[in-house]
Amino acid sequence: MSSEPGQAPAPPDESRPRRLRASAVRAAGAAAVGVAAAASAIALGELVSAFTGPASAPALAVGSAAIDLTPTPLKEYAVRTFGTNDKPVLLGGIYLTLTALAVLAGLIAVRRPRAGAAMFAVFGGVGAWAAMSRSTSGPAYLLPSLAAGLGGAAVLVLLAGRYRRALHAGPPSGPAPAPASAPAPAADPAPADAPEPVRPDRRQFLVATGGTVAVAAAVGWAGRSLSQSRNDISAARRAVRIPPPARPATALPAAVHPGIPGLSPFVTPNADFYRVDTALTLPKIDPDRWSLRVHGLVDRPLLISFDELLRLPLEELDHTMSCVSNEVGGPYVGTTRWLGAALPALLRSAGVRAGADQLVGRSQDGMSIGTPLESVLDGRRALLAVAMNGETLPVAHGFPCRTVVPGFYGYTSATKWLTELEVTTFARYDPYWVRRGWDRTGAVRTASRIEVPAGFARIPAGTVTVAGTAWATHRGVAAVEVRVDDGPWAEATLAADAGPDLWRQWSWDWPAARPGTHTLQVRATDTTGAVQPEARAAPFPSGSTGWHSTVVTVV
Repeated sequence: MSSEPGQAPAPPDESRPRRLRASAVRAAGAAAVGVAAAASAIALGELVSAFTGPASAPALAVGSAAIDLTPTPLKEYAVRTFGTNDKPVLLGGIYLTLTALAVLAGLIAVRRPRAGAAMFAVFGGVGAWAAMSRSTSGPAYLLPSLAAGLGGAAVLVLLAGRYRRALHAGPPSGPAPAPASAPAPAADPAPADAPEPVRPDRRQFLVATGGTVAVAAAVGWAGRSLSQSRNDISAARRAVRIPPPARPATALPAAVHPGIPGLSPFVTPNADFYRVDTALTLPKIDPDRWSLRVHGLVDRPLLISFDELLRLPLEELDHTMSCVSNEVGGPYVGTTRWLGAALPALLRSAGVRAGADQLVGRSQDGMSIGTPLESVLDGRRALLAVAMNGETLPVAHGFPCRTVVPGFYGYTSATKWLTELEVTTFARYDPYWVRRGWDRTGAVRTASRIEVPAGFARIPAGTVTVAGTAWATHRGVAAVEVRVDDGPWAEATLAADAGPDLWRQWSWDWPAARPGTHTLQVRATDTTGAVQPEARAAPFPSGSTGWHSTVVTVV
C-alpha cells in the first residue's frame, strides 16, 4: 500500500516470517523425536529377531503379510514393473511408510505423549499379528515386534518430554546483572537474523536425539550381524559332498546352440537363473537338521534325513523351467542340469493310496505348491533336486532340497526349501497360488521369443540374422516361424533337439533390403501340432499367450 504524501513508508512486518521459521523449527524437532523413536524400535526388533529368527523381524513380518494379502493383479503389476527387484521395493515402501507415521507420532507426542506412544504400540501390535500370521511361526515370533513397539513408545515419551522442556526453557544463563544504580552499558544492536543462542535444555535435547539415533544404528547393525552369523549356513553348504549320479544325463551336443552372438546360452548359469518367489528373507536350513516328511494318503509315511536322501540313487535331468508370471518374450525362463533323487520312486516306496490326485510340497517358509499326482507318476523324470549345474543347490534356489517336475510352471511344480510332501486330493486342499485364483494345473504353454536383434536396434541393410528361443516343456518344439511386417511366415532353422523337456533355439536369415522401421514376429509349434496362439493373454491365471514381436530399424 502506498503511503500518504509527506509520510514515511511503514516498516515491513518481520514478525510473520519469524513466526513461520519458529513453527518450522518446532515441527522439525517433533519429527526428529518420532524418527529417533522409530529407529530405536527397528533396532530393538532386529536385535531380538537375531534370537527368534530373521523372518520374525517386524519389517520382514509385515512385508510377508503384505505379500500374502496383496490382490493378485497388484502382485502381477509389481512383478511386471519391478521384476526381481519387487522385494526391495516393497521393503523400501514399508520403511518409508513407517518413517511418515513416525513423523506424525512425533508431532502428536510433543502435545499428547500418550497418544503418540499408543501409535507405536499399534505398530508393535501390527508387527506381532503379521509375524503370527505365517504358518511356520511360533510364540517367539511375537517378541521382536512387541519389543519394538514398547521400546519405541518409551523412547518417544522420553524424547518428547525433553523436547517440551527445551521449548519452554528460559533465556540462556549469563553474567549477573549490573546493580540498578549503575548505568547500563551500551549494547551493540544485534542483527534481526542473528541465530538465537542454543540454550542448555535445547542442547541436551539435540544431544539426546542424535545419541538415540546413533545408538539405534549401532544396535540395529549388531542385531543384523548377529542374525547373519547365527543363521549362516555357508560352511555347512560347502561341506556337502554330492555323490556322482547313478543315472547321468547324456552330454548335450554342441549343435543345441547356434553360436549367434547375443543369443542366450543354452544352459543358464546359476547366477543368472531367474528367481521369483514370495520369500523376503531366504530360508537358511542346516542340512544336518533338515528332514523330509512324506505323509497323507500313503501306506507307509516316511521321514528322510539329508544324508539318507544323498544315499538314494541320484539322477541327472536337463530341464527348462519357466515362471507363470513371465510375460510374452519375458526373462523368467532358464535351462539347468539338475541332480537329485527320483520323486516317483520315493512316492511308490511310501505306497500311494487310491483316490489321491494331488502332491503338495511345503516349504520351510510356509509356501505350499500343488502338483497333479498322476503327472508325477506317469513316467516323467521328476526329482528331489540337491544340485544345479554341478553345484550344490544354491540357497536362493532351494538348498538343501527342492522339487522339479517337467511340464509345469514353477508355481505348481517347484517347491524350494522343501520340508514336507503330502499326498492328498484337489478337493481336500487348495495350495497357496490356487487360493489366489491361479489355474490348478499350471501346464506350461508353448512360447517363443526373439532375442537377436535386440528391440529398437538399428541394423545395416543386407542379410540380418534373426534368432531366439522357443519352449513347450514336456511336449517339445517341432517348428518355429518368423515374419516381417505381417508378411508371409518363413520357417526358421532349429538348432539340435536335446529332448522335450528343453527349449530349442532357432535362427533365420532375413534379407533386410528396405530401409525403415520393421516389426518382426515369431510363433512356435509343439510336437502335438498345436500352434502358439496369436491372441495376447496376461499371465494370470494360467500363463501368458501371444506372439512375441520386436521393432528394428534398417538403415
